[in-house]
Amino acid sequence: MKLYVVAGSGNCRKVQATLNNLNITADIEYLGLVEGDLAEPGFIAMNPNGRVPVLVDGDFTLWESNAIMQYLADKVPDNTLFSQDPHTRADIIRWQCWELAHFNNALATIASETVFKPTFFQKQPDQAVVDAAAESLNTFSRTLEDHLSDRDYVVGDSITLADYSIVNIEGFKDMIPFDWSGYPRVNAYFDRLRNDPHWANTAPESIDAIGRRPNAA
Repeated sequence: MKLYVVAGSGNCRKVQATLNNLNITADIEYLGLVEGDLAEPGFIAMNPNGRVPVLVDGDFTLWESNAIMQYLADKVPDNTLFSQDPHTRADIIRWQCWELAHFNNALATIASETVFKPTFFQKQPDQAVVDAAAESLNTFSRTLEDHLSDRDYVVGDSITLADYSIVNIEGFKDMIPFDWSGYPRVNAYFDRLRNDPHWANTAPESIDAIGRRPNAA
C-alpha cells in the first residue's frame, strides 16, 4: 500500500492520522507542490484532478481524502474511528460531508488567500473573497460551537474519522485573520485534537517544509 502526499496538506494529514490510529503500515511518498510534481503525467494518470492524497492498494487506486479514510477504516474490524452501527456511521459521514462542503471550505479559502498566496506564490489576497469566506466561517463555527456544548468529540465519546476530517487545517487555524475568541469550545476542540499523538505525528517539521519534498525543504 502506498500513499502519495504533500507535506503539511490537511487533507493528507487526516489520512495519515487515520493510518497512525489504525496502526496500518503504508509507504508514504512525499510530492513537491512547489516543484510541480502534481502536474506530472504519471501523477495525473493516478488522479486526473492533480490533487493529493492518492492511495494505491495493489491494483486499486483511490483519491479523495474522506473516501480514503473510510476505505482504510474498513480494513480494520471493530475500530472506533468508523463504527459499524448504521446510525453512528451515518453521523460520522454527515460531519465529514459538512466539513468538506462548509466549515473547511470557508477556512481553506481564507488560508489560501492570506497564507498560501503570499507565502508560496507572492500574490496578494483578494479581500472580497476573504470577507465572504469569513462570513461563512462565522456561520459554521457557530454550528460547531453549539454542537460541542455537551461533548468533546463530534460523534460519540472518542475520536472518529469525523474529528480528523474537521481539524484537517489545524496547522493554519491560528495563522489566518479570523477572530476565534467567540468560539471557546471550538478552540478547545482543536487543542484536544492537536494533542492527539496520531494527529500530531503528521505535522510538517516547519512552515518551510510545507509543500516541498523532504529533501527540498
